[in-house]
Amino acid sequence: MNLLVRGALVVDGTGAPARQGDALVVDGRIAALGDVGTTAGARTLDAGGLVLAPGFIDMHAHSDLAVLTDPAHLAKTTQGVTTEVVGQDGLSYAPVDDVALEVLREQLAGWNGVPDLDWSWRSVGEYLDRVDRGAAVNVAYLVPQGTVRMVVVGSDDRPASGAELQRMRELVAAGMRDGAFGMSSGLTYTPGMFAGTDELVALCEVVAQFGGFYAPHQRSYGRGALQAYAEVVEVARRSGAALHLTHATMNFGVNAGRAGEFLALVDAALADGIDVTLDTYPYLPGSTTLAAVLPSWASAGGPAQTLRRLEDPEALRRIRYALEVEGSDGCHGVVAEWETLQVSGVRNPALADLVGSTIAELAGAGDPFAVFVDVLRRDRLGTTILQHVGHEENVRAIMTHPVHTGGSDGLLVGARPHPRAWGTFPHYLGHYVREEGVLGLAECVAHLTSRPARRLGLTDRGVLRPGAVADLVLFDPATVAAGASFAEPRRQAVGVPHVVVGGVPVVADGVRTDAVPGRALRSAAGSRHG
Repeated sequence: MNLLVRGALVVDGTGAPARQGDALVVDGRIAALGDVGTTAGARTLDAGGLVLAPGFIDMHAHSDLAVLTDPAHLAKTTQGVTTEVVGQDGLSYAPVDDVALEVLREQLAGWNGVPDLDWSWRSVGEYLDRVDRGAAVNVAYLVPQGTVRMVVVGSDDRPASGAELQRMRELVAAGMRDGAFGMSSGLTYTPGMFAGTDELVALCEVVAQFGGFYAPHQRSYGRGALQAYAEVVEVARRSGAALHLTHATMNFGVNAGRAGEFLALVDAALADGIDVTLDTYPYLPGSTTLAAVLPSWASAGGPAQTLRRLEDPEALRRIRYALEVEGSDGCHGVVAEWETLQVSGVRNPALADLVGSTIAELAGAGDPFAVFVDVLRRDRLGTTILQHVGHEENVRAIMTHPVHTGGSDGLLVGARPHPRAWGTFPHYLGHYVREEGVLGLAECVAHLTSRPARRLGLTDRGVLRPGAVADLVLFDPATVAAGASFAEPRRQAVGVPHVVVGGVPVVADGVRTDAVPGRALRSAAGSRHG
């Protein structure tokens, strides 16, 4: 089907000022822009009063299973996302063996649930082939370093042997050849956190050979944030890999007003010739699992061993000390503030009444640590939380940096997930562009389109020009907003009536169509080495 978009305010993704014009889509690509005139046989869409922009690229998504199991995928399609980057935070479902897959299904239940589906893939290529059967949006993949380590080393806290390191390098190379765009790591999550700097450098050397990028969730966003950022910059420097700092934040009370120090570190790395980009979500709270707050030693060995430690009085004494006195590395080196940990979802339906309460509220006059442990036990580590630790001045400062891109970091499961999963992109456009003026319209669209496309090496997406793939979004600049809120996190975006993936409408007049034109994107670097 050919499509003529008539009379839009064209914001092309380059940062250039908006201009009035039409767009003609033929065979899934933009055939013409400007004053197109009359075109026979094309469906005409009257776009008066609407902005036409490239489809948004979510640089940090947790839709690894949703793109396989949810054909509608309303969370992303209805806010204008046409491409998602998954395999984040060092933990996903490829490459795996049978043992690692079973561990990951349990460990990641709080992120992705445990849906009933055919889990027969094992390699990155097989996972991408599964996406190619049809998805609501396009999918780009990062090789997850923690998963690779789990397959080769297991979930124990120990250095990899020389042979194990070589095997991990081979798995990363295989994933890159299969079409991955880079490698992620989750350095506050087991088992990825057990890798030292030298191990990360060795794996990133492989990523660099394929022209990919390293996307770390670093070791701290709290007390040790600047040192953690410095470590991953050093990994990039030593390995030669490009660096993309995921959900780049400065959180917790110790970092209030310190975004400038972080951005100075970024600027110094750029001046040194390191290829650095970053993404953020436009909200203050973070979101993770309740189990992630535990100290790393308590999570060593995987979920079963963690649950055993939660029944051991001596282990519990050590965990309490780490959380309430020392500052757990799982809590970014900061002493746990129980009033900031709000339950957003549970795996066990019997615990549904906990959702919306903080650990401090659940404890009342009692012991919040005891409540924390009790919830972890009863929910078998499947509890998700909002972590209220952000600072508005930091969020604003970081989103205006020239290498900034947008990423939702949205978890899609749980009773009351973070609204960023459904609202990140319209919230940028409605709140931070129209209402607050922190970013200009054309500038913000570039942050959400051409900049992430450039990081991914997608030369035919992220901009509106003849020959580009027709991944498009039409939104009303006067009304666009995140319908999702913390109270109602699954409400559809406002003012996004039309979304097109590869020339095929997936949202029309604000309603999801039944089309699943999304496919796996494969990196050019991987195909050249195939």
